[in-house]
Amino acid sequence: MSAKGLDVQQVVQQVKSLLLDNVDLSQPSLLLSLAAIAFNPTAWNIVARNEYRNKTLTKVFGSPKNGCYFLALMIFSFGVLRDHLFQKALQDQPRVPILPAEYSTIVPAVLFGLGQLFVITSTWQLGVTGTFLGDYFGILMDARVEGFPFNVLRDPMYVGSTMCFVATSLWYERPAGLLISVYVYIVYLIALRFEGPWTDMIYSKRAAEQKKNKSS
Repeated sequence: MSAKGLDVQQVVQQVKSLLLDNVDLSQPSLLLSLAAIAFNPTAWNIVARNEYRNKTLTKVFGSPKNGCYFLALMIFSFGVLRDHLFQKALQDQPRVPILPAEYSTIVPAVLFGLGQLFVITSTWQLGVTGTFLGDYFGILMDARVEGFPFNVLRDPMYVGSTMCFVATSLWYERPAGLLISVYVYIVYLIALRFEGPWTDMIYSKRAAEQKKNKSS
């Protein structure tokens, strides 16, 4: 099958070969990177749900805000560690040109810049407590954030983070990194299936309580 002289099957085969033939599964750094990527959202969801039910960090640090700030520090620190392990994994993988030479620098640079823009502006809009699971501590926002980048993407922080993983893989010319990036996005999608309904429940409960208080 072809489209205007382009052999689609051949292109697909070349892409599959580029990705699958250039992954060294024997490298421990690859498995460690994958484990760190999965650990972060899993651990923070568990900690946050425990906080909602038992107020563990609130009791330890004396207030919901202090507990949330501590969790934010942990999330940020483990995020830095995750990124370090990802770069180490890339270094241990085969290097193969992915993009044409004239695009090998500009494309990843633009992609990384856009990804960081989404991440940074999301954090700015939500603030520390809004970004780092403050709603599980009872620190709720007054209204849904609708400004940029939330007027462009539903989950700009996760999308932006994934874009940065892809950009880094392209910059260092590691096909294995692209597969890791797909894995990152899948992990984020799974995390959202847990975070989304839980967050909706928290805000719905507050709305019901406010409605009850007004009617009483």
